[in-house]
This record gives sequence, C-alpha cells and structure tokens, in this order.
Amino acid sequence: MGWIQLQLSTTPDLAEDLEVLLESNNSLAITLIDAADQPVFEPVRGETPLWDSIILTALFPAEQDPEKLIQELSQGYLPNKLPPIELKLLEDEDWERAWMDNFKPICFGGKLWICPSWAKAPDPGAVNIMLDPGLAFGTGTHPTTALCLSWLDQQELKGKELIDYGCGSGILGIAALLLGAKKVIAVDNDPQALTASKSNCEKNQIELTKFPVFLPKEFVEQIKLSHIKPTDILLANILAGPLIELAAYFAALLKPNGEILLSGILEEQAEEVIKAYGSWFEFEAITSQDGWVRIVGRRIT
Repeated sequence: MGWIQLQLSTTPDLAEDLEVLLESNNSLAITLIDAADQPVFEPVRGETPLWDSIILTALFPAEQDPEKLIQELSQGYLPNKLPPIELKLLEDEDWERAWMDNFKPICFGGKLWICPSWAKAPDPGAVNIMLDPGLAFGTGTHPTTALCLSWLDQQELKGKELIDYGCGSGILGIAALLLGAKKVIAVDNDPQALTASKSNCEKNQIELTKFPVFLPKEFVEQIKLSHIKPTDILLANILAGPLIELAAYFAALLKPNGEILLSGILEEQAEEVIKAYGSWFEFEAITSQDGWVRIVGRRIT
C-alpha cells in the first residue's frame, strides 16, 4: 500500500479549518510544522502551534483519486480559496524509511543516549533510553528537553525521588530512573502523555511502581492523602506562563535544599521566571541553547 501526500502552506487562523476539511476527506494523518524556523513556544499539548507560517502535511490512502481529492478539497473550502497544494505519491517503504531516518540516537552529556527502537545503541555501556516518536512531546530533539537531559546526566541521582511536572513522553523521568533515581512521580494534564509515559517505561523495563503517573487533580488528591510528600528534585519543562503561576505550589513540593529545574523558557523570559521563584530559591547561572534557557535553583526557605 502507498500513500498520497498533500502539503500546503497556511497561517494559524486558517490551519484549524484546513485540518477539519482534510479529516472530513479521509486524511489518515496530519502534521503541522514551522515554515520559517520561528522561535516560539512549544505548543501546549492538544493545541495548534501559533507560528506565523505553517506547513501542513496530510496523508491519504493511495486508492483515492488525487485529482478528485484536490477537487473535493477545493469545493469544500469555499468561499475561501485553497492554498497551492504540493502532491506526492509515496510507497510504503519510502515513507517509513524517510520517517525513521529523521530520528537517530542522540547523546546528552557524557553517558546518556536517547535511541529509537529500530536503531542500535552507539554505546551499549552507556545509559540508553529506548524512545520512539509517538503520542506526546519529548524525544530530546527540542532545546528545552536537551537542556534538561544534559543537566540530569551530570547529577548524582542515586536514591533520590523526583517529580516530573508536565512529563510528556516521560523522557526526563525515565532518564532520571536509569541514572539511578529511586522514584519519579509524573504529572501531566494530557491523558495521552500519561499513556505514552507508561508505554515508554515498559520499553525501558522500568517498573510502573517507580514511575506512577497522575493527572493534576489526581496528583493533588494524592498529596491530600499524604501519599506524596515533598521531594528531592522537581523537574518542570513546560511554559513560562504556567511556571510563573505555579511558583509557590512548586516550592511547597520540595524539601529544604531540594533542587528545581525549570525549562520551556525563552531567554527574554528568564528574568521574570526567576523573580517569581526568588522568595524560595537561590539560582545557578542560567544555561542557554538556541534561544531557550534552563534555570536551576535550590530551595532555601
């Protein structure tokens, strides 16, 4: 079986309508990527990324008539004019190979590797996380994730307990456990992220008792029941706005001298984030990568 691939350029105000149109015409998969390498936030899970210019790619079964498909899309988009469409016919093996070639093992720090399941680990003696692109954010390719992984690689985590708030794929928590952490409690507001985290634990032979996952409301209930107590390290790779709003909450989740790692922050947002946490933490020097920063602090009050 092959595929019909349609690709077009659009803008945020039109992207949602185009997605609906493509889905109603039996699209099997739709992806949206930045068309201009614009440094904006990673999207909140489940939301459309707000780049100024977007490349939208859709896959359709090969048995559909391409000309008829484009005609139906054009008619369905009335009264607006459909953006120009680039059409390609892909064979199964071409699509799978191209997709897999985009994801290769990546090294973070001195001993931590992220490896897709179809690739051989470059260093069998290293800490290798088997992780495939899937339901949730977090394969290590975004600078914010890379900054967090590089920090974890340099820490002595043996016997420590962590909270991973906004766990996504579970990549940070799994890395911490494989690097020696005793337990990681994961929280995310997207049920798909919790599913992905559990699946990735199984791929890496991690017992789910060491990596319990919760929606935020469930997490709060566990705290009220005293099943969750202040932790040694809190990781939060989310967005600057939520990080600022959650400052007091996160401070309460840490033991005295506990460490906090914050990311998902643009360089120009760092000062505001640090100010929000200044009542409870002292901070290390900020680390930057490609316009994004990692902020690490220690609980002092």
